Amino acid sequence: MRIVSLLPSATEIVYALGLGDHLVGRSHECDYPPEVLCKPIVTRSLIPANLPSYEIDRLVSETLQTHATLYTLDIPLLQQLRPDLIITQALCSVCAVSYNAVQEAVERLQPRPKVLSLEPTTLREVLHTFEQVAEAAGCPAKGRALSERCQQELDSLRQHCAQYPPVRLSFLEWMDPLFSCGHWTPELIQIAGGIDGHGQEGAPSRRLSWQEVLDWQPEAIVLACCGFSVERTLQDLPCLQRLPGWQDLPAVRHGKVFIADGSAHFSRPGPRLVESAYWLAQQLHAVPTLPEVATL
Repeated sequence: MRIVSLLPSATEIVYALGLGDHLVGRSHECDYPPEVLCKPIVTRSLIPANLPSYEIDRLVSETLQTHATLYTLDIPLLQQLRPDLIITQALCSVCAVSYNAVQEAVERLQPRPKVLSLEPTTLREVLHTFEQVAEAAGCPAKGRALSERCQQELDSLRQHCAQYPPVRLSFLEWMDPLFSCGHWTPELIQIAGGIDGHGQEGAPSRRLSWQEVLDWQPEAIVLACCGFSVERTLQDLPCLQRLPGWQDLPAVRHGKVFIADGSAHFSRPGPRLVESAYWLAQQLHAVPTLPEVATL
């Protein structure tokens, strides 16, 4: 089985299933586990690096309105790799190569590979993708085992956090403009003992007004910008710090502002969502005094 993954989360699933040796190609964003970095890259982003957040949002919006693509596929390289299975998605045109572009590319490949599209919107569906990948790769038992293990770890965390009073939380996936969390993240927040005031389970993230955050008066704020590292998110933190009322929020006054690597954790619907939930629980319920900004 020769596998090409066009999704960072799918790549992590492939390795978690013990199928890393079968991966022959990856997207430019597939960077975990570290051993994947030696694999050939078959995609490229058309968004210039190091743009301000508001410029990235503008470019993405304009590109999607014109039905253009944000990524390109190296079809000659794909042909050389001769994959049996290509793993992609149709959930978000911002996150990866569009499903239509993948289908068009597959039409030109000989022999024609199987295409598996992963489209989870809830935590249960994320766990099911582990089984989908394993089934497509011919090892269904491994998928069930991985899904069950992750579910057990999340159940254990939920039970532990139930003893604490829930924490009022604002979880932001983008800062300029503001976006709430969405899809599986509200569930992770609930498991970790929090109450998010803006996101909806199973629904996409949405634009958020600053007044909504002020009205919610969060006791904790988590910044996990989609596709951003901690260092990149810190560059945009002044966007929030300049907003009226920032310093008066309970989360800011009590040093409960946390930054997670959105590229590696909450944004990726893979096995490391369990690690993300445990990190969040530690931040929300830790007894020792915390610095103003803690990172994952």
